[in-house]
Amino acid sequence: MSQPSIKDRLEILADAAKYDASCASSGTAKRNSRDGKGIGSTEGMGICHAYAPDGRCISLLKLLLTNHCIFDCHYCINRKSSNVRRARFTPQEVVDLTLSFYRRNYIEGLFLSSGIVKSSSHTMEQMIEVARILREENDFRGYIHLKTIPEADPELVAQAGLWADRVSINVELPTTIGLARLAPDKNGATIEGAMGKLSGAIVEAHDARRRFRKAPQFAPAGQSTQMIVGADGASDSEIVGKASTLYDRFSLKRVYYSAFSPIPEASAVLPLKRPPLMREHRLYQSDWLMRFYGFAPRDVQQAADADGMLPLDIDPKLAWALKFRESFPVDLNRAPREAMLRVPGLGVKAVDAIIVARRHRTIRMEDLARLTVSVRKLRPFVVTVDWRPTLLTDRADLRARLAPPAHQMELFA
Repeated sequence: MSQPSIKDRLEILADAAKYDASCASSGTAKRNSRDGKGIGSTEGMGICHAYAPDGRCISLLKLLLTNHCIFDCHYCINRKSSNVRRARFTPQEVVDLTLSFYRRNYIEGLFLSSGIVKSSSHTMEQMIEVARILREENDFRGYIHLKTIPEADPELVAQAGLWADRVSINVELPTTIGLARLAPDKNGATIEGAMGKLSGAIVEAHDARRRFRKAPQFAPAGQSTQMIVGADGASDSEIVGKASTLYDRFSLKRVYYSAFSPIPEASAVLPLKRPPLMREHRLYQSDWLMRFYGFAPRDVQQAADADGMLPLDIDPKLAWALKFRESFPVDLNRAPREAMLRVPGLGVKAVDAIIVARRHRTIRMEDLARLTVSVRKLRPFVVTVDWRPTLLTDRADLRARLAPPAHQMELFA
């Protein structure tokens, strides 16, 4: 049987990588080749981050080294029992593709993951070799993200951080029960143990760089992970709690969420249809509230309905505000920053602008109109010098008034 062409293999392995959402390249060290040395850059003209509507980054060459796999995770289209076209690249072929695409200004770097062939350590060696050849033999200064394999030898996982800007290990599913049922070849303790070692190595390297200017960098863009949403029965409250634990224990840069997508010849233990993409979006919003708005995990969980699921028709911040109306209205001329960040419709930049402006004058409703997209959502929750909501905050139909209007779908659109 003849070997598929590079183009055919690229089509197979790029498509197989689309289910991994954790490929954003923010936070890395600044490097460029403007001095005429090396190839690539993590900044500068001609390099931008493009995102698909579902949040996936499309500015990197994103592919698998191979979609052959000895594991049999039920939710994975590349599991060993799946009847899909298989392909494999050599490390040198991935290097050649990366450099070729970069010189054409198609990409800003490489996101590389892989199925498991022969063993976890063998596969990890192959992925590290790609990064080593790019950095050492081609002086590649662009962005590299390696998806590391927790079951591999810890020394190999540690080597990945010496060549890559960001490393990541997927926790896959939010609960231990879900992982045992849907990914029997994987172990939650092993995954978190590998994440802990990476986290420790990143901290040690950061401290060394503070003491010694020429100390080697180790994953300067940090560590991330990904959870699949909707493949098991985990609620949004459980997912939020798990994400918070991962942030606290491993100092992660990001937790990514990927809505489960039904696959051909799926296992009977999987749901028949995918969860709404809006659920993934609401989880990203809740993640943002915890990272930038001062919300504790408990606050976000309180925004969920009785079944532990975040509302799909309104965002988590508004859901929380509607449940805790006693915290409103907030006087924008006197309230602390923490209280204003809880106001639905007010972002971080708007709150900071209000704090600066009120040092010189009183805040009026017309000021909010200039700082926000719409004041409709704000009105029930704020007080300004010329506005007080009176009984509006306590209206029984407030949620209906603030929720986006339903749209009738067109049959022949």
